[in-house]
Amino acid sequence: MLAEQLGAFFPDLSDPRTVSRLAMVHSRFSTNTFPTWERAHPFRYLAHNGEINTLNGNKAWMRAREAMLESPLFGDAIEDFKPIIRPGGSDSASLDNVVDFLVASGRSLAHVMMMLVPEAFADDERMSPEKRAFYEYHGCLVEPWDGPAALGFTDGDQIGAMLDRNGLRPAKWVVTSDGLVILASELGVLDLDPSRIVQKGRVQPGKMFLVDTRDGRIVPDEEIKHRVSTRKPYRAWLEENKIDLADLAPVKSPYAFRRRGRAPGRCSATPRKT
Repeated sequence: MLAEQLGAFFPDLSDPRTVSRLAMVHSRFSTNTFPTWERAHPFRYLAHNGEINTLNGNKAWMRAREAMLESPLFGDAIEDFKPIIRPGGSDSASLDNVVDFLVASGRSLAHVMMMLVPEAFADDERMSPEKRAFYEYHGCLVEPWDGPAALGFTDGDQIGAMLDRNGLRPAKWVVTSDGLVILASELGVLDLDPSRIVQKGRVQPGKMFLVDTRDGRIVPDEEIKHRVSTRKPYRAWLEENKIDLADLAPVKSPYAFRRRGRAPGRCSATPRKT
C-alpha cells in the first residue's frame, strides 16, 4: 500500500486516546527484494534506509560462529535463537536479527549499534584511546555491517539513528520549542512552523543521534560513546588476549622453492617437442 493509505488502515493511530513518547516509521520502496508484509519496517529494533553491501559475508560469519555459541545467561535456551539470522529476510531484517540477539545478551542498544556499525577508527588520531580500544576489541568478535545506510533504532525508552562511516545516506533532525524531536531523511517530512524550530542539524558519518525519553534529553554522540567504551577495560583485554600475526616468528615452509630443482612433492613435467 501507499504511505497515504496507512491512516485509514490503522485508525488507532489517529485516535486521541493513543499516546506515545516516540514513534519510528519507515516508508519503504523495495529495491533489492520483493516487497512483502514480512519485510515491512520497522522490525523488532530498527528501520533502515540504504543497503548492507557486506551482507553475504556477515551471514556466513554468523553461521560459522553458531556452533561455538554458549552463554551462562541463556543456558540451553541459546538454541532457541538459532539460526540467529533468519533465512529469507532482507539485509535490514538480517541486521535486526543480530541486534535482537546482542541486546538479549545484556548489551545496551547503543553498545550493539556501535559494535555493528563502527566509525572509521583506524587512522583517526583524534579518537580517544578508550573508544579506539572498544572498536578494536569488538572488531575481533563481529564484522562491521557496512554499506551506505541510515539506521533508525529504538528499545521503547531510547530512540536514535546513525549513519555508516561514509555517511552516504541523509539523516536530518530538528527540535521544536515544545519539545518535539524529528529525524528523517528530509527536513520537509512534516509541516512545521519555522518559528517553532529551536535547533536543527544533520547526523554526521559514523555518528549517533540519541534521544533518551526517560531523561527527557538528546544524548550527544561523544557522551554516549564515552559511556559505552569506558564501561569495560577493553585495552587491557586486548593486550592480554590478542595475538597479531605480524608478531609471530616466521616459519620456513618445507614447500618453499629452492634456487635449483623443484620443491619436494611438487609435480613437474618436461614439455614434448612438436
